[in-house]
Amino acid sequence: MYASCCLIFHSSGGTSSDPEASLSSNITSCLRILSSLDSCPFSTALVVNGHIKRPLDEDIQSNVLEIVGSKIQSVYITCPADPAATLGIKLPFLVMIVKNLKKYFTFEIQILDDKNVRRRFRASNYQAVTRVEPYICTMPLKMDDGWNQIQLNLSDFTRRAYGTNYVETLRVQVHANCRLRRIYFSDRLYSEEELPAEFKLYLPLQVLLISCMAYSGDCQKTGFIHVRGRRICMATFVNWEV
Repeated sequence: MYASCCLIFHSSGGTSSDPEASLSSNITSCLRILSSLDSCPFSTALVVNGHIKRPLDEDIQSNVLEIVGSKIQSVYITCPADPAATLGIKLPFLVMIVKNLKKYFTFEIQILDDKNVRRRFRASNYQAVTRVEPYICTMPLKMDDGWNQIQLNLSDFTRRAYGTNYVETLRVQVHANCRLRRIYFSDRLYSEEELPAEFKLYLPLQVLLISCMAYSGDCQKTGFIHVRGRRICMATFVNWEV
């Protein structure tokens, strides 16, 4: 059973936070690693020629975490703070509630597969094609205006890109430029009706389900973004280069 409001760390010391500290009454398999309302929303941050603030967002009338910088690689938040530590989160779905600031934006997830290899999945809104390399898979990301909900099936990503099985997430890193409301992991995708209040934004979200589909018989693969909710944007198709 996982807590909804705590971080679980695997490190050389073997310590972890108490999973009974803040259990959700409705969801037992969701783990929240970031909320813009937390006093310490992420483990550590790097800021050069930019800022990380907690302004009031005019759309949702609540404080959010804003990450802005002239160079995306020099302004980011990362978890865990210790480079030698890992999150050790085995839940395969990552959900990020993020606002499109109409600037360059990227985020990266590091995972471990059943071959004991560390892989990285990086999504960016300035990239045109998807590329799969031995240790990193880079993907284009398209967001609609306003607030979006990005959903990543890390188990499917790992299997489609590398032919291996997802074991756990080691690290999450979010770069400029965006506004964040919440990041959490889950065992499956939950509907808005199933989620407890602390996991919702209270807006008609753009829901981006980033997935991969492989054609049998060749190495070309297609990624698509599926959007549900009141506002609909067109699906995006990209080619994979292995």
